[in-house]
Amino acid sequence: MKIASNRDRTRAVRSSSLAGGIHPESHKQHSLRSVIMATPIPEALIVPLQQHQGSPAEPLVKPGDSVLKGQILAKAINSSSLPVHAPTSGKVINIGPYPFPDEFGSSQHAIELRTDGQDQWIELNTVDNWQTLSPEDIVDRIQQAGISGLGGAGFPAHRKFDAKKPMELLIINAVECEPYITADQSLLREFASEVISGARILQYASQATRCVIVTESDKKDAIEKLRDALPESDLELLELTPRYPLGSEQQLVEAITGQQIPGGKHPVDIGILVFNAGTAKAVHDAIELGQPLISRVTTVCGDSLRTPKNFQVLLGTPVSFLLSLCGVDLNQLDRLILGGSMMGYTLQDTDVPVIKTTNCLIAGSRPEFPIQPTARPCIRCDFCSSACPVSLMPQFLYQSLHAENYATAEQLGLPDCIECGACAYVCPSNIPLVHYYRAGKLELLLKQQEQQRSAYRKERYESRKQRLARDTMQRRGSRRRSVARPENPDVSDDSLQTFSRQQAKIEIADAVARVKARRQGTDRPEQPASRKNDE
Repeated sequence: MKIASNRDRTRAVRSSSLAGGIHPESHKQHSLRSVIMATPIPEALIVPLQQHQGSPAEPLVKPGDSVLKGQILAKAINSSSLPVHAPTSGKVINIGPYPFPDEFGSSQHAIELRTDGQDQWIELNTVDNWQTLSPEDIVDRIQQAGISGLGGAGFPAHRKFDAKKPMELLIINAVECEPYITADQSLLREFASEVISGARILQYASQATRCVIVTESDKKDAIEKLRDALPESDLELLELTPRYPLGSEQQLVEAITGQQIPGGKHPVDIGILVFNAGTAKAVHDAIELGQPLISRVTTVCGDSLRTPKNFQVLLGTPVSFLLSLCGVDLNQLDRLILGGSMMGYTLQDTDVPVIKTTNCLIAGSRPEFPIQPTARPCIRCDFCSSACPVSLMPQFLYQSLHAENYATAEQLGLPDCIECGACAYVCPSNIPLVHYYRAGKLELLLKQQEQQRSAYRKERYESRKQRLARDTMQRRGSRRRSVARPENPDVSDDSLQTFSRQQAKIEIADAVARVKARRQGTDRPEQPASRKNDE
């Protein structure tokens, strides 16, 4: 499907015809009033060894080591792992478990770095012209730079090239539809050229025939900067009508191409790559400047802050440090949310660090995020079905999960739920539907893991049975061969068979003579004729 003409590639506007979706209040204006601010260097940084989907990195440093900005602190251990770099110069204080920014209040191993304030870089590995590199070299540099998706999911960027085939379409996702989050919009306003440069590098590495930068039509300031920065190339700019959750991969691909991603598949399976605008900027920095991913743009907002804004934050910076920069009123702070108001979750600790997937922090007050009213019984209004962007039946999913009928929920499409929260947003009974869906998905995952373990155990048992049976047959065959084979190798098989028959006749005759002797009461049995003749 053609998106824009060759004559005008920067003015394509398309109204989405997707099912479902909602229009929640944006709450974006406050954090967009100022430019992106580079944060001061904190006294200490807590750098987790795993900030992405995949395996954690393995430390290369030890307490007491002095490091420079950009130096590798921990190496990747496999293809799903990413290295971790020093966000600034300083000394390693400790390596151990630290609080981690997730909804469970868990901890992960991290490197504590005491900063020295010098911010001294290592020698950077730059290239004069990235087009002289092969696509494989670029993908390798992306991994070595520790780049994961900066849109929130945190999938390692280099893993999206595992298909080993050219892509038909590359999408740079700048659709920031969730309330409060303005990190990508502010990034496009101030770094549009760098985002476009990263998009061109990603297109070259993927060999995609087309590249589309997608944003919402109401982001006028970002669109203007993109239009000014678009080079004379095949890159296209597409504006979509704002609607939540249009920024998710599945809805975005369908809105642009009209294709639906099959269940259990990813865009790459149908020849489409999707990267976040922040990821494209990080790719530019890694390839053009040789800089690893050590910082990101994060929105810090909420009614308990005096000056909400977007920050260029060093990875490992404590959340409490950012809140203090914005003048947080602890008396008003009631809930600290990581992510947007729809899909984000409450943090249990303000001392957790900023990581690669930290796109937004909301320091909300009680009036801003009131206590959720008590859930009432479902009235089957069907509002949730109308709002669902993936055309599920949320009320039936809820009924199945409430009855702990997970098999039925799976048949109704529970794995396809993207947990956007649109159904819960429109529910007049205030049922926390997404909580049920997340718990149901976890239960299905546990059952699937148990099935895999059972299948593995069964496979090992069957393999052991076959091995024991094979060993038994081999031992029996060895015994047969040892009995049947004469010690003299010159004796033929015919002689061996004759010898065996004669021996059997002698043994039978001896047995008959012994029986006859016992019957006659004699102590010594009469010798068989055959033995007399032999004597």
